[in-house]
Amino acid sequence: MSTPQMFTPIAGRSAVVTGGSKGIGFGIARVFAGAGADVLICGRDEPALRRAADALTGLPGTVGTAVVDVADPGSCRELAARAADELGGIDILCANAGIYPSARLEEIGPDALEAVLGTNVKGTVYSVQACLPELERSGHGRVIVTSSITGPITGVPGWSHYGASKAAQLGFLRSAALELAPRGITVNAVLPGSIRTEGLGELAEAQLEEMTAGIPQGRLGDVADIGHAALFLATDEAGYITGQTIVVDGGQVLPE
Repeated sequence: MSTPQMFTPIAGRSAVVTGGSKGIGFGIARVFAGAGADVLICGRDEPALRRAADALTGLPGTVGTAVVDVADPGSCRELAARAADELGGIDILCANAGIYPSARLEEIGPDALEAVLGTNVKGTVYSVQACLPELERSGHGRVIVTSSITGPITGVPGWSHYGASKAAQLGFLRSAALELAPRGITVNAVLPGSIRTEGLGELAEAQLEEMTAGIPQGRLGDVADIGHAALFLATDEAGYITGQTIVVDGGQVLPE
């Protein structure tokens, strides 16, 4: 007797991953393409997108690229049109694009604040708005936002503008979830803790050890850990979950 599958496969479904050329976005794209979804990864750096797509060849799902600035609503509309044309629709939007420059509070000027809020908050709103018609047409539309434990739960010196943007994403998703529930679209978020990405490459080993020491599981997270959480939220079985958040941090926020 064959063993039943735990979840309905998402093979053949279409997924748009913003900020998909590296880091967590790349990890999400790899998990989704590995599960057979056809993925369009988006970002502002075309060579980085090409390298990412090349690295994802050979997986069950196809991987395409699109140069997009999510802080520009027109660019997001072009992305949605391209995804509809190349993928035949949009079943899943992973609103992952984000930037995280570090600056002390007194050093944050208008341009720096606008850059962070423009990409992290406006980019989330604009990308969701642009993809709405296709998500509704899908019949099982999924929006999965990459937020963070920083802002909604914890604080980090030098990241007050970043933390504000990540908390703002959650305020957006709760109201958006209410609006979009009657249209068959769920809106949820994954809140990563300390994840091993290219952004940590400049840290000294002692700094990485200090970060790891604060995590009960004793390791930094892998981008695939976030990808698998996003994959669950994209399944049919998660269809009754909306307006919710999943913390993926190895227990990092649990100690006082």
